[in-house]
Amino acid sequence: MKTKIILLIALFFSISGISQDKKAYQIFDKNGKKICYHKLFKKTLKSEVVLFGEYHNNSISHWLELELTKDIAEIKTVVLGAEMLEADNQIQLNQYLKGEINQKKLDSTARLWPNYKTDYKPLVDFAKEKNIPFIATNIPRRFAAIVSKKGFEELETLTEEEKSWMAPQPIPYDANLPGYLEMMKMMGDHTSPNMPKSQASKDATMAYFISKNLVANSVFIHYNGTYHSDNFEGINWYLKYNNSNIKIITIATVEQKDLSKLEKDNYNKADYIIVIDEDVTKTY
Repeated sequence: MKTKIILLIALFFSISGISQDKKAYQIFDKNGKKICYHKLFKKTLKSEVVLFGEYHNNSISHWLELELTKDIAEIKTVVLGAEMLEADNQIQLNQYLKGEINQKKLDSTARLWPNYKTDYKPLVDFAKEKNIPFIATNIPRRFAAIVSKKGFEELETLTEEEKSWMAPQPIPYDANLPGYLEMMKMMGDHTSPNMPKSQASKDATMAYFISKNLVANSVFIHYNGTYHSDNFEGINWYLKYNNSNIKIITIATVEQKDLSKLEKDNYNKADYIIVIDEDVTKTY
């Protein structure tokens, strides 16, 4: 009889555990303290720039980007911008936002990412609906590739129009930033000192176009791969380099099996860290 009671108790707790609500994500501050979405939202309202670091193929990242954007836009004037759109496609993007061209024309004239329609089109369409500026912030990939092969110096050979699609030269660069050092380490024998410079050309250009399009008493919400702003480096470093007083909120995305606590390696990755269940389905 005693054995049966123990088995029943064990079964009860097992069923109780399974029946608990399954969370897709949990937000933490940089010190590993759990916070609610509303607190994150309130903090963003006090910033000038929100760097939303995403995983490009994570559906929860994209959903939260859209929801946070909508909520901020209800309270403050916003400007939107994204790594996924390159500066030389700004004209086509503006034409789409103004209704001068349709989606099919945008598809054929701009270099859109393969997952644009599922992951970024909702953000662009929200900007279109609400008449919100949307800035293509990234350096054209062909010029980042040039830096990867030949260094920053090769950018000086470009035309004035081509130079207008990137951060002004010379681009400041600190090769000792941990993120760039880690990139060199990860690539091992298959890289050169120019590889992190290519990454820096993207970071610097995104920061440049964010700064250029800041509007007083507004929030610039920027969507980028989380590695472009993790550990307060990348875009964040260049924004601070140009204006040490700028108010930035950084958001990082990580995936974990356990959402109950932030893993130690993810502490201080950003002001706020969105931990997403590693089993969440990917968009590609």
